[in-house]
Amino acid sequence: MALAELGAVVLDCPDPRALAGFYAEVLGGTVEGDDDWVDLRTPGGRTLAFQAVPGHVAPEWPAPDRSQQLHLDLSVPDLDAAEKGVLGLGAKVLDAGDGSRSYRVYADPAGHPFCLCAC
Repeated sequence: MALAELGAVVLDCPDPRALAGFYAEVLGGTVEGDDDWVDLRTPGGRTLAFQAVPGHVAPEWPAPDRSQQLHLDLSVPDLDAAEKGVLGLGAKVLDAGDGSRSYRVYADPAGHPFCLCAC
């Protein structure tokens, strides 16, 4: 028996509304909240939350002294099309690989690593 149920994954960031808007464009869903805390309720019923952290220092990938702390794996049917979409929304490529693997690593506009994974 589980002791708890996952409520949300929360990302620290300098601008919760802007980062929630980025992920809303990537995942769909609705954005609710204020300047300090914003929830993105995705179509699948999951919630990503974004918390304002003054002086936020983005993680680096890969960097043992400033680890990524967490990352999101986002399943997509077409890596090339998804890459074009997230780059257009302000993501940055961290590791696109050589085309032989089933994932690519990016940073969202606040610097959090995430992967696009072929499903």
